[in-house]
This record gives sequence, structure tokens and C-alpha cells, in this order.
Amino acid sequence: MGRSRRRRERSHQQSPALEQSGPSERDTAGTSQSPQDSGHHDAEVPSTSSSRAEESSAPELPGFYFDPEKNRYFRLLPGHNNCNPLTKEAICHKEMESRRLQLLDQEDKQRKKMTRMGFNASSILRKNQLGLLSITSYCRLSHELRVSGMERKKVDIQSSDPSALGSDRFNFILADTSSDRLFTVNDVKIGGSKYGIINLQGLQAPTFTVHMHENLYFTNRKVNSVCWASLSHLDSHILLCLMGLAETPGCATLLPASLFVGTHQGTDQPGMLCSFRIPGAWSCAWSQNTQIDNCFSTGLSRRVLLTNVVTGHRQSYGTSSDVLTQQFAMKTPLLFNGCRSGEIFAIDLRSPSQAKSWKATHIFHESAVTSVRVLKEDQYLMASDMAGKIKLWDLRATKCVRQYEGHVNEYAYLPLHVHEEEGLLVAVGQDCYTRIWSLHDAQLLRTIPSPCPTSKANIPSVAFSPRLGGARGSPGLLMAVQQDLYCFSYSSFCPSDLEEGRMEETAASVTVT
Repeated sequence: MGRSRRRRERSHQQSPALEQSGPSERDTAGTSQSPQDSGHHDAEVPSTSSSRAEESSAPELPGFYFDPEKNRYFRLLPGHNNCNPLTKEAICHKEMESRRLQLLDQEDKQRKKMTRMGFNASSILRKNQLGLLSITSYCRLSHELRVSGMERKKVDIQSSDPSALGSDRFNFILADTSSDRLFTVNDVKIGGSKYGIINLQGLQAPTFTVHMHENLYFTNRKVNSVCWASLSHLDSHILLCLMGLAETPGCATLLPASLFVGTHQGTDQPGMLCSFRIPGAWSCAWSQNTQIDNCFSTGLSRRVLLTNVVTGHRQSYGTSSDVLTQQFAMKTPLLFNGCRSGEIFAIDLRSPSQAKSWKATHIFHESAVTSVRVLKEDQYLMASDMAGKIKLWDLRATKCVRQYEGHVNEYAYLPLHVHEEEGLLVAVGQDCYTRIWSLHDAQLLRTIPSPCPTSKANIPSVAFSPRLGGARGSPGLLMAVQQDLYCFSYSSFCPSDLEEGRMEETAASVTVT
């Protein structure tokens, strides 16, 4: 027994020498490992190691990582490796960063991209002239073609405090209904958050210059949810859902947009700031439905709270899980809710909370629901979850009719951006890639890499609009990441006839069926 113990100690002392040995020595030493050691190292080898080994014609060794650039093996350990620290996470991050840089290079070089085989500007125009395309299909395909050719431009942000622009990181952006203002939540370097409104009316080629309007309203609490609210007029306020901190309870705050310097003109007076003590709120939604006027909802832990801003009346609905996302229907008095348990249900707001029949719809995801979007006719609902699934549900048949592949999410709260008129779905994944799908048939039209290195703290926030900067604006995508704002505007390589299709688009009703 003592002899075998000394033999094991001797082999353990010799194992670090594999790091300094050549490839031939590693081949010999690697094959002499015990089955127990091989099984332990196999669990640490990433899935990409085998493909890399095949590409470089190097044999795969359990517990070792072959670097094709350096043409040598490196030993893998769960957390550290003396002189050469290599972990599965570090290797995956390096590969993701290499792929991101390659895609960015392709984005810059390849201006014309094809979203569908056999479809380009000439073929779309030809089919439209021959009467083979309806106005609806022509407008949808025109948007798809232009989305594939959007070009990235950095936006010049002007502010009364230029020093803050270089240090305050964008956390969230949200465009208003007319897309001429952009509400921003920025993380302040000294801690806490800062709010601002960006005027998008100057967002035009070739300068792409905008102005940031700020105020002195700071908070050191986490912002869970944000939406525009129409209290005195359209998008007059911003509704923020704030978490509690220490002895300070959570609250929902209605912040007047007129408080921001430069956003109100003439005789308009700043509006009143309203705050409602609502502890533990995860989500919020403002009602644009005329049947539920001046009301907002907050999703709490196992509860939904409906509040009337004018009267102060509250109505509470008990749930079995935390409510992470909400949206009011436009035509029917229904409030749709997505829960941590994966349940999506609608509350019939005509029924009292004590009644047993206030739940109008039941559908389920396999993971926590992070975003729900009700389409205009209130017959379909788009939902995404923390498993990366994006599904289109038929609310009448309560079944999934379409699934959009490619989205990446494991645990983050990531919103969906649905644009029915253009027939587009936009979502940012946890891998920091922005993906655009066709609402019509779930075709992935484009994958946009982040301009900044991928990390959990650098997930971009985006806003798409057919009229960036107001009624006379052009279509495009805004992306905020770190301290920078980028504009992906529609390119001009398409024939001018496609622009005529865009004018006809206002007369067409694009559906997803």
C-alpha cells in the first residue's frame, strides 16, 4: 500500500511538467492518464475543442485545450492553471469575441445583403409590376430588403454637461409614440441612475446629431420597468417602477417629460410629479385603452395592482407567481401578464377582483416570461421567456402558431419590439446580438453584432421606428451600448420605386397571418 501511495505522489508531482513539454511529449503523457483523471477533464473540455482539433489535425486530448494559433496544448482546470489560467468561460468568451469581430468586418464590407433567396430590389419591383405581389406583400418585402442593408453610424450626442457623456453608461432607452423623443436611463459613475430625454429631430444624415436634455432627478434605486404614460396628453409622462432600498420602500413614479430642460416650449408649464408607494414592483404598464382611462398597472410578487391616477382608487388581483411583464390590450378591457412560473394570463378588468372569473386567458411557457406584446387586433400575442423562446400565440385558439428561432436568453429581462406595420420583430439576446425577424413567416432577416465587446454589462438597448425623429424622419434602428448611441439607418442602394411602396404602405393593413 505504501509503495502504491509513493507511486501516485510521484505521478502527481510530474503532471505540471506537461505545460512545459512539447506536443509529442504531451501526446505520450496524455494517453497514460488514469481513467478517473480522464473522466474529470472531459467534463471541462468545451464543445468547440473537438472542432478546433479537427481543423488543425491535432488529436483531442482529455483535459487539454489545443490552441491552433500557438500550435500547442494547454491544460484545462476548473478554476485556475498556475501560469496559464484557462477556463471554459474564458475560452468561450474568446471565441465569441473573435466571431463578433468577424461579423463586424463583414457588416462593414458587405453593403448589399439578401434576406431571402431569389429576392432583391429588381425582382421585387418586377413582380410588383407584373401584379404578382399585393400592396401588403410589396411593402413587407421592401422593408425586409431595406433592413438587410441598414448601415451603422455613430450618433453625436450634445449635452450641457459633455463630461458626463463619457462616463455615464446607457442602461435603457425607450422611444415615444411619435419617435421624436428618446427617454434614457443612465448609470452614473458615482452610483445610482440618471434620467434624460434625447431630442431625435436632428437625427438626419450625414451628421446624425442629437441633443440630450437632462434634469436634476437622480435615484440610487434600481429601475425595474419603464413606459411612456399619456396623462394630460400623449406621452406627457414617464412611468418608472423603482425597487426599494434599505428602509425606503419601492414605488411607481410618474415623471413629467416637461421637467427636462428644453422639452417644453412656449407657455407649457412643467407637470406634476406623482409617486405611489408600491413595494416590490417588477413591472409596470400604462393603459392606452379608452375604456380604462388614466390607469396604470404594476406587477408585484404574487399580485397585480391596478391604480387610477386621478381618483387614487386601487384594485388588487392575486396571482400564484411574480408578474415580470404586462401590457394592456387596445380594444378590449384586458390586461395581459407574464409570470416567473411561465404562465401568461389575461385579467378581465370589467370583473371585480373578488370574482372567480376575472382570468380570461391561460397559456404557458416552459420558463419565466420576460416580455409580452399584444398585437393591434387583440387576437395575437407575442411572448418571450428566459429559455430564449419567442412564440406567437393565437388568443382565440390559445395555441402557438409561430416560433422565432435564434434568440438567446438564460436569465435576463429582455424586451421584445414588435412593429406590425413594417412586419418586423426585433429583440436583443443575452449574447449581445440584435436579431430582426419577419413577423409574417418567422424568417431571420438579420443578425447585428454589438459594436462593443460582449459581456453581461454590455447588452445593448434598442429602439426601432419607421419615422426616427418625427413624422418626416426616416426608418431605422437606434442602439445604445456603454456610453455610445448608434443609428442603423435605411440605406439608399434600393431603387427609388421602393420608396413609392413605402408611401402606399399607410393605406395597407399588414397582418401576421
